[in-house]
Amino acid sequence: NALRNLQAEHHKIEASFFEEVHALECRYLSKYQPLYEKRLNIIKGAYEPTEEESKCAFDEDETDEQAKKDKEEEGKKDEGTTVGIPEFWLQVFKNSDVLSELIKEQDEEVLKHLSDVRITMKNEANEKGFTIEFEFTPNEYFTNTVLTKFYELRTGPDEHEPLAYEGPEIIKSKGCEILWNKGKNVTMKMVKKRQKHKNRGTIRVVTKEVQTDSFFNFFTPPTVPDDPDAEMEDSDEMRMLAADFEIGHMLRDSIVPKAVLYYTGEVADEDDGEYDEEGDEDDEDDDDDDDDDDDDEHEGQAAPRGGHHHHGSGGKHGPGGKSRGGKQGGAGQQQPECKQQ
Repeated sequence: NALRNLQAEHHKIEASFFEEVHALECRYLSKYQPLYEKRLNIIKGAYEPTEEESKCAFDEDETDEQAKKDKEEEGKKDEGTTVGIPEFWLQVFKNSDVLSELIKEQDEEVLKHLSDVRITMKNEANEKGFTIEFEFTPNEYFTNTVLTKFYELRTGPDEHEPLAYEGPEIIKSKGCEILWNKGKNVTMKMVKKRQKHKNRGTIRVVTKEVQTDSFFNFFTPPTVPDDPDAEMEDSDEMRMLAADFEIGHMLRDSIVPKAVLYYTGEVADEDDGEYDEEGDEDDEDDDDDDDDDDDDEHEGQAAPRGGHHHHGSGGKHGPGGKSRGGKQGGAGQQQPECKQQ
């Protein structure tokens, strides 16, 4: 027990280290902000880079032929009416193996209106975390201009399992309400079902609205019980929650900071090699479209492959370095302390 107590003290010191790392990340976000703002202005066409800014002296792999091709493309752009980089974020998401699994055909038209994705950090004594903000141009699908997803972090050990501490972890996520225009909700679909009268035996066909797979189910994650002793009995919900935490990590730590590299295909999801192939062959059954099957009512966000995920950030784990479903935490708020515009 004496050694276990020493280990618990070690975890307390380690937790203090990660709290300082989180505070440091929050402060440094303001240093990245001017770069993100300039990136946004280039993407939407509000700023045209100078010839000097467009030179890529550090790219040793670029050949003269590629440089000539790029110049021709820029010339075509000048001759046309294209402003900025249309559908930039849609292409970024499609080039991510994990996010591309979430994007369905009906989502693409909506995501063409996605103009910016940014991160805000929260670092308060009683609550730490980060918010991912998705900004959209005016569109026919919903009236929101910004959709948000907040992830709450626990930087210290779980009081119920102090010796199991492996670094900061996401304990809860909270989405937002999407104000869909009538008939434009891509997370729902209309299906026809046959109903048989119990007494007369007659058949009638009714049309019913059911939930369907969509990227936008990302904004309605499974609910984590407030009771620390409560267990999530639904294995599908646990799998979806773990996948949701993974996506939050990936957006914050990789996709948003390295968006241009995803856009060009120069970088892939960092943890692609960590996903196993378990259950992939079961997807063959998805072609069964029997309208009499009430399982359609339970269609929701298809979770991508993945499990717990650790990030390095000045040590073994960075803030949010571990994902666990079904852990206790307080309600997430969306009032950041420092913000990336």
